[in-house]
Amino acid sequence: MKRLIGLVALAMIFAFGQNAAAQNFKFGHINSDELFSIMPERDTIISQMEALRTELQNTLEIMQVEYNNKLNDYTNQVEKLSDLVRQTKEEELLGLQQRITNFQQNADQQLQSKQMELMQPVIQKAEKAIKDVAREDGFTYIFDLSRGPIIYFDETKSENILEKVKAKLGIV
Repeated sequence: MKRLIGLVALAMIFAFGQNAAAQNFKFGHINSDELFSIMPERDTIISQMEALRTELQNTLEIMQVEYNNKLNDYTNQVEKLSDLVRQTKEEELLGLQQRITNFQQNADQQLQSKQMELMQPVIQKAEKAIKDVAREDGFTYIFDLSRGPIIYFDETKSENILEKVKAKLGIV
């Protein structure tokens, strides 16, 4: 019986200790999408991505024009062509279609890779500033409102650190 009372007492001390420690937590939040939208690197990244997207789109359009021209030529001459010439032109058209499809897939991958390459240093810079602010101001947790399944938070008990992070990054 004494052992049971001791375990209950120990559990209560542990529970009260946890409750007291929980009151010392300092919570903060930030919307990293909002932060990224005002970072100066954003405009450079957008212009570089647009330039690449335009280059790839122009190349794709040239390929599609070539395909459409060959398809029109084939359609206009199909009845006059021998079986061997017709088969060769059909294979050429199929090859062009495959090249266009491959190009589109590779272009999408290249755009994604380029965006990650350009964004990674900006993300790291923002994360470093967020962590620095959190350490300097004694935060225990910082929640990113743009990334997680945070359904509710009490704004009176959580500090928005966007202004502090902007100051840390030198953004006005």
